[in-house]
Amino acid sequence: MASFSLALGTATKNRDGKIIEAFFPTPALNPSDELIAAVAAVVGYKEGNQAIEVTPAQCADLASAFTAAGEEKSAQFASKAAQSTQPLVIVVLATDEAPTSVAEGFLKLQLISNRLAKPHGIVLDGIFGLLHNIAWTSQGPIDLPELADRQIEARLNGEVLTVDCVDKFPKMVDYVVPAGVRIADTSRVRLGAHVGEGTTVMHEGFINFNAGTTGVSMVEGRISAGVMVGEGSDIGGGASIMGTLSGGGKVVVSIGENSLLGANAGLGFPLGDRCTIESGLYVTAGSKVRMLDSTGKEVEVAKARELAGKSDLLFRRNSVTGQIECLTNKTAVELNSELHSNN
Repeated sequence: MASFSLALGTATKNRDGKIIEAFFPTPALNPSDELIAAVAAVVGYKEGNQAIEVTPAQCADLASAFTAAGEEKSAQFASKAAQSTQPLVIVVLATDEAPTSVAEGFLKLQLISNRLAKPHGIVLDGIFGLLHNIAWTSQGPIDLPELADRQIEARLNGEVLTVDCVDKFPKMVDYVVPAGVRIADTSRVRLGAHVGEGTTVMHEGFINFNAGTTGVSMVEGRISAGVMVGEGSDIGGGASIMGTLSGGGKVVVSIGENSLLGANAGLGFPLGDRCTIESGLYVTAGSKVRMLDSTGKEVEVAKARELAGKSDLLFRRNSVTGQIECLTNKTAVELNSELHSNN
């Protein structure tokens, strides 16, 4: 029977022996039945979704199993893991279901950041309750109850332990740096972000987990959890997109291709292709919008949600009346090709 995913990685444990994070350098989708059977023979996997701690000796046997299946990168990692003293874990996901362990959760986040799955393409239900806050430091992830002791220990050794952040989700680049991207401030992109090839994330840009871009995009604003931005679209400086965790409910707010969210603008409903929201204008799903024809005459008044997914629209605020207006967008967004040369 086909399986969903398989990955071997390292893990970090707290003083109680609990895994608090896991790193999977070569995650795989849809592993063959033969590989699953070979792995099961080594680690004792039976069925379902499991995270199994493994020994270095088992990793040597796993390397042979990966080699026989043609998974050379996984075989190379397994060979190196066989010489490691770090905790090791292998995760087998028979089906795509809500993760039930920290290792499963971290694998799924890394599947997205490795571009093996897209946001909303895999089940992440309950991941917030599954993960807990960790101190992400210059000495790696540390469970918060242990942080004070580790800081004292570092000082007594003449070292400084730097805490980069305290969060459930670490920086994406500490686990994977996708090809063809530019990220000015790496702390602004969380693990589980999908950063498409050709995307530039400027210093104030932000991409949350289970969100991101499909291809070439300029991100100077905030892409909230659950939001996807299409090829060629530009998120202006200070702009904000309402995510599924911050008021968007179950509606997937997205932006189509070649669209522009102007500086300090905001979006709370799905935007189509070749659309523009002018700078400083926040349009929520319930916003009343005056629909104008080509002559500037009002045709009707609609709620923004009624325009969800429609293309070639320009949203602006009338500087005299303050009303939100919508008319046909006559220009498409063209991103600067030099800015998006991320080779």
